[in-house]
Amino acid sequence: MPQTVGFIGLGLMGKPMAKNLLKRGFPVVGHSRSPGPVDDVVAAGASRASSPADVARQATRIVTMLPDSPDVERVLEGPDGVFSAMQPGTILIDCSSISPAVTQRLARAARERGATLLDAPVSGGEIGAVGGTLSIMVGGDAGAFAEVKPIFEAMGNPERIVRIGESGAGQICKVCNQMVIGGTLVAVSEAFALARKAGVDAGKVREALLGGFAASRVLEVHGERILNGNYKPGFRSQLYGKDYRVASETLAAHGTPAPLAALVHSLVTALIAAGRGADDYSALATVVFDLAGLSHPLSSS
Repeated sequence: MPQTVGFIGLGLMGKPMAKNLLKRGFPVVGHSRSPGPVDDVVAAGASRASSPADVARQATRIVTMLPDSPDVERVLEGPDGVFSAMQPGTILIDCSSISPAVTQRLARAARERGATLLDAPVSGGEIGAVGGTLSIMVGGDAGAFAEVKPIFEAMGNPERIVRIGESGAGQICKVCNQMVIGGTLVAVSEAFALARKAGVDAGKVREALLGGFAASRVLEVHGERILNGNYKPGFRSQLYGKDYRVASETLAAHGTPAPLAALVHSLVTALIAAGRGADDYSALATVVFDLAGLSHPLSSS
């Protein structure tokens, strides 16, 4: 029988990820800040834990899916945290998108306690979490990665589960991922703005571009969202802003100039300042449309 998997953080992404583990036959013990999502996964067959420490007492394979670096630090190191009750040989799988520097520090702290931490941020949004098709970029010990590969394969696309390198490499890869998505999203928004101002059907433009070298998942998925004004969150703008803060800090730490990333960060900040932090981050298009003097009457907000 598969090993029990502890799962901490049952939000928009974490809840369907935990349910996919259950579907693949893994016993799951869940904990989250709010009781509602825990009730949901318990109804699907999971067990309930009263705290992160309680998760650690019941499982030696623990997945965390949390919003930001301080949340992961609190769950692992805080009062009644995982580290306070962790069993030797535990493998921690942090699927949160957090600071690479914080990840490396926590990995050292885990090693000192006889455990291993893998940083394993994901890409694919709520759609990928529900469908079990997430891309997973992993940093950390190769042996631990091989040991928990079946857990990754229950949550993600086996062809898109890649060990990038040592501790922190997964988080660096996630930063790169968000930078590429952000740059592409702004370019798509600008192209749609130009089409609209020129009186050309932006939907037809998207259709044509998808058949050529400009095709991308951003154009396919977020392009459709933008055309329909559908900004129901698959990944909230507020969290994307956090990812760009992490990106800016990481770029600075490594002395890497990134003028496009800086521009995207400013636009994401403007989107959140406009009160749209709860919208999907594809709503970045609304900032571009505003700058172009275009309305967005189909917008969901």
